[in-house]
Amino acid sequence: MENYKKVRVEEKPMEGPFSALSPDIIDMKVKDGSKIRNLMGFAIGKMESENVRQILFSGGGKALSKTITCVEIMKRRVKDLHQISKIFYRQTEEIWEPIVPEVGLDPLTVKRNSPSICVLLSKDPLDTTESGYQAPGDYDSMWIQELKVESKGPKRRKPGMGRGSATGTKQPRPPGGRGGTPKKA
Repeated sequence: MENYKKVRVEEKPMEGPFSALSPDIIDMKVKDGSKIRNLMGFAIGKMESENVRQILFSGGGKALSKTITCVEIMKRRVKDLHQISKIFYRQTEEIWEPIVPEVGLDPLTVKRNSPSICVLLSKDPLDTTESGYQAPGDYDSMWIQELKVESKGPKRRKPGMGRGSATGTKQPRPPGGRGGTPKKA
């Protein structure tokens, strides 16, 4: 590829995975350079107002995990949100042309499929038969239960028990204590 230069990258247009969305929906397009703090400041402010009922988060490639993080933060901050998630592939084409055209190299077209996700969050109930649907849950009770399990801590060993004993009994010490030479009387 050292004889080629990238001329352009074209993202193939595709229809959104959700049909019949209201025109006033907030569409959050998460990019890999987006700051979560900025995205969430805007999105939470909009969702906490009474007139916004739905928000759509979408992202792909390197921003896929950031998109999911934003959705999970939103579900924690704004309670009782219904969710539908759609996973798909977005196709991009990279056009590469030879640096020196006289050499006889042909232009190259590289097609890439990158994973993408769209998550619709709604204050209103959504179609429960739709694939990818998640009902609003009581997340606090789940976290409280997990904290109770963690607070019990690790089991304590009996005093004097070593770590290497398979039978659970103390290992006998050699005469003279820990050192290799016995003490003289």
